[in-house]
Amino acid sequence: MAEETKQAQVTATPEKAPAQDVKPQAEKTKQPAAEKQTNCLGCNKPIRKLKRYYRDGKMYCNKKCWRDYIAKAKTEKK
Repeated sequence: MAEETKQAQVTATPEKAPAQDVKPQAEKTKQPAAEKQTNCLGCNKPIRKLKRYYRDGKMYCNKKCWRDYIAKAKTEKK
């Protein structure tokens, strides 16, 4: 009996043709992930997990590199 009800359910449901031009909403709004900063902006050395200095949304290898980067930016501005 269980087989008969399964067959009846399968034949009773109409098959729908998949839409060709419709894309899921999540695919349309998906933005690329921001790249993770791997090098110091001051000296361009690779940043290690244990040795990093974070200021104003940017990563540096230490405070000295941060100060050098700020000083260089000020001289380029003038």
